[in-house]
Amino acid sequence: MPAEPRPAPLPRPSLTERRKAATQLEIARTAAALFAERGAGVTADEIARTSGVALRTFYRYFRTKEDAVAPLLAVGVRQWLDALATPPDGAAPVRVTLERAARQALTPADEPAAEALRWTRGLLRAMPGDPALRAVWHRVHHDSEEALVPVLARLTDADPLAVRLGAAAANTAMRVAVEEWATGDAPADGPRGPGALAARGVRTLTAGLPELDGGAAGEGPRGR
Repeated sequence: MPAEPRPAPLPRPSLTERRKAATQLEIARTAAALFAERGAGVTADEIARTSGVALRTFYRYFRTKEDAVAPLLAVGVRQWLDALATPPDGAAPVRVTLERAARQALTPADEPAAEALRWTRGLLRAMPGDPALRAVWHRVHHDSEEALVPVLARLTDADPLAVRLGAAAANTAMRVAVEEWATGDAPADGPRGPGALAARGVRTLTAGLPELDGGAAGEGPRGR
């Protein structure tokens, strides 16, 4: 039976949304640098002033000073979801697609991406002494797992439980990979970098989900 059409890419955000996201990311970079350097003593006013925005503008974007780092922490997640929304041609097993996308999202392709990972490493090292920062980290990953479910559902004919388990496994692999990398000094693009660790984690944690062995929706065993 012919394969069904590939899932359509996710809609591109509007220009206004992209500008807002760019501003939030710039503030997030500043906040991450300050938190990594000084820990919980950083104030929202300091983050705003260093970012070049008014305090009222800061609070228009973020509820708390810790929330300001969320856009930076979500960079790899967003790249991962974008890569999964437009998978390469071919009927690769979904688990392989997940693994490749995880490696791609967490292996820096340029200096800004490498810098974002370095800031994330600094934040993770500051988190043990700052429960509010740690809560933001876990919230980002909870949200990414929820966002992954519909993306993964479009890639496979697996039943809803398998989709949710696959999303949870892959998301956990991404989180643990970055946390593990942050404890050491390995470069971001090497065999001990977050991309390589995430790929290994996805491969390990999805091994018990044979439903993900098929290709994209319409190409696996249930779509024939």
